[in-house]
Amino acid sequence: MLYPLSYRRPSRGPVENSGPGCRPEIGRPSSLPLIDATDDRHLLETAAAGLFEAAVLTGGLAPDDPRILPGGELHAAFGLLQRLELLHTEESGRHLPVDPAIVAARVVTPMSRQGAELLQESARWTTAFQHLGQLWRRTPGYAHDAIAEVRGIEEINQYIGGLVAEASTELLTAQPQAGREPKHLKAAAKRDGEAIQRGVTMRTLYQHAARHHQSTVEHVNTVTRLGAQVRTLDEFFDRIIIIDRRIAIVPALDRNNAMVVREPSLVSYFVSMFDRSWARGRPFLGDDDPTRPSIADEQREMTIRMLRAGHSDSTSAKRMGVSVRTYAGYVADLKAEHGTETRFQLGFELGRRRSDD
Repeated sequence: MLYPLSYRRPSRGPVENSGPGCRPEIGRPSSLPLIDATDDRHLLETAAAGLFEAAVLTGGLAPDDPRILPGGELHAAFGLLQRLELLHTEESGRHLPVDPAIVAARVVTPMSRQGAELLQESARWTTAFQHLGQLWRRTPGYAHDAIAEVRGIEEINQYIGGLVAEASTELLTAQPQAGREPKHLKAAAKRDGEAIQRGVTMRTLYQHAARHHQSTVEHVNTVTRLGAQVRTLDEFFDRIIIIDRRIAIVPALDRNNAMVVREPSLVSYFVSMFDRSWARGRPFLGDDDPTRPSIADEQREMTIRMLRAGHSDSTSAKRMGVSVRTYAGYVADLKAEHGTETRFQLGFELGRRRSDD
């Protein structure tokens, strides 16, 4: 376990020279108490807190209190309160409580300072590894690693962030699910916006359901104002990110992992598939959406295709990028439109009208 730089693991029990006549000057800067950042905090939250409360309620602790003497049940808690200077000893030997706010500044401030230093150091290490990653990816011998796997959602996000930061010409992304968390969308908007400002073009595909997801609409408002193009489709597709037409990232069988593809023929195939889907997509302009009525018609037709194909509600909902409950609502609307009460009746009516057409 790592401890704050100015701290070291203490021995248990009262500190030396803490007897009568050793009262600290309240508010005087003193050396940091010797504490264990985790174990002593737990002790402070439990037994030591109870002992401190008793000292506050009774006006102090008697020097002969059996609980705090060596071997007593609260001896360790008493020692911690002394090390933290939450108790000071009068000439009479009685241990009086000290205002915790005075002690907190001495204990917490150095921890906060070191936390900031660790964050700065972490950023420096990240920059160093990014530089090495650029060297690795730009080395000719790197081309032999045509397909690789990145494991873990956090690692995938960090890896994508590094690649997008290095993009120089184009970003193509397909996001089949609309319900991305707002914090992820905010991070993506910042990352994508920086790329667009560098002159990188960006095209993104969603499913039509994204038009009803407020966080996604706000995200689209942001990136389209910066210059990105966004379209939606009624059809199901899988997630893909293509950077500069040289690297593609697709889901692995284990959805917590991702496959990174650099083989030129495969990347070219993915780009071709994306372009064909893009050509069929409908422009998505966020709040300023003049295509909403026609999009509703396309979702209606997609629901009919799902019913005719005999897919389950869960499969149909996934392919349309909506929840099972929303999909059931689409089916209910169709039953009302055709004057039917059951899905069997609806299927018969849809089949009859198809034959008439």
